[in-house]
Amino acid sequence: MSRLVFKRFSSTITIKSTPSKAHHHQPIPSSSFPSGFILTGLHAGVKKKAGVLDVGVILSTSERPTSAAACFTRNAFKAAPVIISEQILGENAGRARAVVVNSGCANAVTGAQGIEDAWAMAKETDALLPQNSSSQHSTTSQTLVLSTGVIGQNLPISKILSAIRSQRDEKQQTLGNDFGSWERAAKAFMTTDTFPKLRARRFSINGVEYRMAGMDKGAGMIHPDMGPPALGPLHATLLGCIMTDAAISPRSLQRALTYAVERSFNSISVDGDMSTNDTILLLANGAAAEKNGVRLEEIDEETDKEAFEVFKKELTDFTVDLAKLVVRDGEGATKFVTVTVKGAPTYEDAHRVASRISTSALVKTALYGEDANWGRVLAATGSVPLSSPLHPNKVSVTFMPSDGTTPLPVLVNGEPEKVDEKRASEILSLEDFEILVDLGGGEGAEAAQYWTCDFSYEYVRINGDYRS
Repeated sequence: MSRLVFKRFSSTITIKSTPSKAHHHQPIPSSSFPSGFILTGLHAGVKKKAGVLDVGVILSTSERPTSAAACFTRNAFKAAPVIISEQILGENAGRARAVVVNSGCANAVTGAQGIEDAWAMAKETDALLPQNSSSQHSTTSQTLVLSTGVIGQNLPISKILSAIRSQRDEKQQTLGNDFGSWERAAKAFMTTDTFPKLRARRFSINGVEYRMAGMDKGAGMIHPDMGPPALGPLHATLLGCIMTDAAISPRSLQRALTYAVERSFNSISVDGDMSTNDTILLLANGAAAEKNGVRLEEIDEETDKEAFEVFKKELTDFTVDLAKLVVRDGEGATKFVTVTVKGAPTYEDAHRVASRISTSALVKTALYGEDANWGRVLAATGSVPLSSPLHPNKVSVTFMPSDGTTPLPVLVNGEPEKVDEKRASEILSLEDFEILVDLGGGEGAEAAQYWTCDFSYEYVRINGDYRS
């Protein structure tokens, strides 16, 4: 019966096809990637389709100790890889030299077996690490673990361990540092993603050039709320791993990542659902931290605040770029929408309002229908309790086109404007645009941004058939 109803609706409503997103993935020069890392993607057979890459391995080969930082999901049902990675970071005081990831199975809500399997993946990857002066003597693993896919199913662990073990054999080894190696690793992260999300950049601190590269995955179950590890002395499904050849102390690396994630990955939403597995990892191996042949000390916020602030800004800009790719690849998405809230009492207030607008099903369906229904934006805005009272007569809403043409105000200081529906349709027909909400705060008011997409029929089809 429900299928008949859907057919009746679809005969009167134009169902837009999801635009191709392949152009968001382009080759990157191999010279752009950070030194001292080798990585690959492997087919283990976790996924049903033959030959698809579903296990990724990332190793630091630097002679220097590798600092590691992470932000993990705050979901109460933390997956096994999240639990053991938190433990590894805590016991190693913010050091780790490798990452292993599988896609196709989340290893979440899998009990004692899930924990055992996650540890097995970590220790099998440890065996691939080169023995050099950076080898850290630890009673625990040096490998952080990521998993993504269906919740509540056990991993085909023997297949995964066999794939990892293959990299010990020189004849089978595919580990490398060229673009193909990075691309294979990025593809191993993918589930319903339509393209591998891989980026790289160069930056300089105190006259020394460093490189940073990263990959992430995510298209559905995207509304992360991640924080630093709960264990150890250091201060979602979305997975990401960022590598740099800069030398940063573990405590400062964690501070920089926590700041960056709050303004990037914790500021995106596809469907409003937080995963059990959300994790962003950051490795800094110091392989390029030399000047005039002299090995440089690790950058630390306490001893060189200026250098730390440069790194933090570079990292934040980079994580924003990676986070936006996840929204652009949102399941069934046809729109990429920036939600900006300014004039708020605090950054947290602005962030909560932007989040509420970005997760409103009514707003998101209006975006798909290219309907400038600004009343839904206002309703979402007014539903959020703020640290000080909201004054409706000071609130303004504007639709901002991405092509540089004239914006369209629809509410100014609490008074509705006479909306030019033709102009509204022109703006909302764009693939990219912005919703700007000004809460009317005066001097010292704060602002925040969120990035979201629309809800389409294709999203329902994908998620109604996810496990088949």
